[in-house]
Amino acid sequence: MNKKPTREEAEEAVRTLISWAGDNPEREGLIETPKRVVKSYEEFYEGYDQNPEEILSKVFEEIEGYDEIVLVKDIPLHSHCEHHMVPIIGKAHVAYLPDQRVVGLSKLARVVDMFGKRLQTQETMTAQIADTIDEVLKPRGVAVIIDAEHQCMSSRGVSKHGASTITSRMLGVFRENQKSRMELLNLISGNI
Repeated sequence: MNKKPTREEAEEAVRTLISWAGDNPEREGLIETPKRVVKSYEEFYEGYDQNPEEILSKVFEEIEGYDEIVLVKDIPLHSHCEHHMVPIIGKAHVAYLPDQRVVGLSKLARVVDMFGKRLQTQETMTAQIADTIDEVLKPRGVAVIIDAEHQCMSSRGVSKHGASTITSRMLGVFRENQKSRMELLNLISGNI
């Protein structure tokens, strides 16, 4: 991996981009912009400094024999396209079928956030979330469905505002068993 630039180098890069766009980085309204951009990037991309195994490490084994789907729907998702560095905004649905242990529900949302706070493609992010939950929790099945709008499509290029992209990754019983898959999809769509 490349050596991470210093904060000062990152701020200078922002000044260069402001100049390249045709404005004066020393103009009153822009003087503090490089600092603000670098600070916002620290938040946008904090997922690089997080470990998914740590997030999912606390599990509960006293589950009273629970063996049905655990689904967290409509998790807000904010990421950035690795091709244009513009926002990807949408929601994720994360489900798993436990095998003798469960994880706190907020941990599933935190895994979505962690992978979202990296430069991403939606397809890769979907797979990373599902594969990580599968590897760490070892459930009988995992499903991740992401529905998002890409600003690289809506605010530039073809300018198709409102176009939605849906990706999914089904593992274990959600891939192998049609009945389990349909039950999950009905839970997500509200057709219970």
